[in-house]
Amino acid sequence: MPGCCYANENHHLLQDILHGEWGYDGAVVTDWGGSNDHVEGVREGSTLEMPCPGFGSAKRLMQAVEEGRLPESAVDARVDELLELVFTTDAAVKAAPKRFDRDAHHALARRAAVESVVLLKNEDDLLPLKPGQSVALIGDFAQTPRYQGAGSSSVNATRVDNLKDAAEADDITLAGFCAGYERSGTPNPAFVEEAAALARKADVVVLCMGLDESSESEGLDRSHICIPENQKQLLEAVAQANENLVVVLSAGSVVETGWVSRCKAVLHAYLGGQAGAGAMLDVLTGKVCPGGKLAETWANAYHETPARAHFGGEGRTVEYRESLYVGYRYHQTAGIPAAFPFGYGLSYTSFEYSDLKAGPAGVTLTVTNTGSVAGAEIVQLYVAKPDAKIFRPAQELKGFARVFLNPGESRGVTIPLDDKAFRYWNVRTNHWEVEGGCYELRVGASCEDIRLRAVITVEGTAAPNPYEGKDLLHYQTAEVRKITDAEFEALLGRPIPESKIKIDRNMTLGELSHGRSPLGWAASAVLGHLIRKSMENGKPDLNILFQYNMPLRALAKMTNGAVSMGMVDGIVMEAQGFWIIGLLRVAYEAIKNVILNAQLEKRLHQG
Repeated sequence: MPGCCYANENHHLLQDILHGEWGYDGAVVTDWGGSNDHVEGVREGSTLEMPCPGFGSAKRLMQAVEEGRLPESAVDARVDELLELVFTTDAAVKAAPKRFDRDAHHALARRAAVESVVLLKNEDDLLPLKPGQSVALIGDFAQTPRYQGAGSSSVNATRVDNLKDAAEADDITLAGFCAGYERSGTPNPAFVEEAAALARKADVVVLCMGLDESSESEGLDRSHICIPENQKQLLEAVAQANENLVVVLSAGSVVETGWVSRCKAVLHAYLGGQAGAGAMLDVLTGKVCPGGKLAETWANAYHETPARAHFGGEGRTVEYRESLYVGYRYHQTAGIPAAFPFGYGLSYTSFEYSDLKAGPAGVTLTVTNTGSVAGAEIVQLYVAKPDAKIFRPAQELKGFARVFLNPGESRGVTIPLDDKAFRYWNVRTNHWEVEGGCYELRVGASCEDIRLRAVITVEGTAAPNPYEGKDLLHYQTAEVRKITDAEFEALLGRPIPESKIKIDRNMTLGELSHGRSPLGWAASAVLGHLIRKSMENGKPDLNILFQYNMPLRALAKMTNGAVSMGMVDGIVMEAQGFWIIGLLRVAYEAIKNVILNAQLEKRLHQG
């Protein structure tokens, strides 16, 4: 990629692609602390730094303009973008209704949630629950739902449903409720015994389990994809007490499924939002037929995922050696079985596909509900090129359509294909290209459940093979867990960057432990201790997580001008082992920063 490594000041990304190819004419706003050099950002098209850089960036912009290093026209362009954003946003806010129908809002949230629920397993047609069956409701999530993410994804809900209250208000015959497990993951044998005893009294058990807030948090990467051990122990005890076990899973990410064999039905509710519990109940009772499909591949184990060997770690770099082979693109091409494939989802009814007609512009077919229940089917269109000269996945999803059908009803379905359906990025021509020849269009209910196929011919662009002459054996076979350094460098086009922590502005606060300063060691240790304590309490402190992973340069972008970049450089010197000089530099730059801020503020007030 031409230009620097910082996306916020990259001409190719902001000008050539964003404004040029995509035609974007709005403002560009950084993530919190995501700016490196605002002068270069303004030059290339970055409008606004977030959250609060103070006068530091303004001073550098003014200096760059005065010295002729930054054209005034670039600043004017960014100001115009910002003013347009301010004026249009203000107008939209003023024009928006000051009140809204909370009940209608909640009903829409319930509809969104119910259409997202995925039925993963339904042995012996245990679901939907039958009238008159006594149901034991177990699991803390049934009472205190895990319904949304944490950090910047959190919203203030108008109200939040829970499955326990929803079930009590419905016509379900409840045998009782118990928490079953400690949300924090702490084993509690008494809870398990209580749950097993309740399970023995009921016809069916609905067990609500999943990942708690400490497992999925902004600023924190998981080191595994397992359900908490105390929940798995509970499931085993409940399964021994009652074989008619339904698991309702709440999680925002994929989990390992070794436990699935111990239950007859699994309902994946994701993080269903404020009305998610009502949606769960609708599907459990059969008021709604499940029609959701998985948007990711569920691997049997973490070590079978393509990025396992190179994601995370202590180094400064993450190597995306897997290339195109992500999710089903990897599993299907490499022949690695999945626990649940991409696009998978069961229903209370059945569907038949027929009458496929295909061409480069898309496909048409007929879908028939052959079951006894009204329901929705998501028809998926995959594109494959078995004789491809360019390494690529075995097949790729290029379109889908949702159709709702009553029992016995048939309907025609059209899935169009656009100019992106057959193209690939050619690094030699630096352009999207099409490999000409025969393609197979595959229509199915998941990536592994292909019902209809058709072969078409597509005209290519006759571009040269970008990988010709390169030894990329494991990329051709998708065995990306075996990619050698030489293969990755051949694909990358340059040597692999050294994965080494450098003591510079990009060093994070958590990495100060790798520096040469006792003050840095102490700061890193304190932050690490606070993180561990918050995790043990089951309530990760997102502010501390953010600080721990924040580069030093971000201190000058997030303190409203209290910390200057000169002070950051002093901290860097301190971390490099220049203890006295570093502290003196910080003190000097702090005094200088106060004076310059005061001067600039006075200048602004004077006009």
